[in-house]
Amino acid sequence: MAKGYQITFFAEQERRHGHTPLGDWLLEFAREHGAIGGSLVGAAEGFGAEGRMRSTHLFDLAEQPVVVTVSLPEASADRLLAALEQEPVSVFYIKLPMEYGRVGSAPPPSGR
Repeated sequence: MAKGYQITFFAEQERRHGHTPLGDWLLEFAREHGAIGGSLVGAAEGFGAEGRMRSTHLFDLAEQPVVVTVSLPEASADRLLAALEQEPVSVFYIKLPMEYGRVGSAPPPSGR
């Protein structure tokens, strides 16, 4: 069993880093900076620090809240956050300590 961190970022579908949606960019940026796994999930509703409710509308997904959750070894988590400090973004996150490993008798999935 290894120790690391789970970092969850909160954003909205319309936010971008350059021409890329911020959630997509964060997921790729985390992978490039040592994340061992990650997911991007769209939420039906949510609110941020300003207290404003955001939700998915049938014809407009622009305000859809998105959550990016990544898992990283201990050393990679600090490097990821330091690298994000150098980018022209501002994003709320939660960083939680975790233990991770693999369980089961089947062989691990092969990479593509």
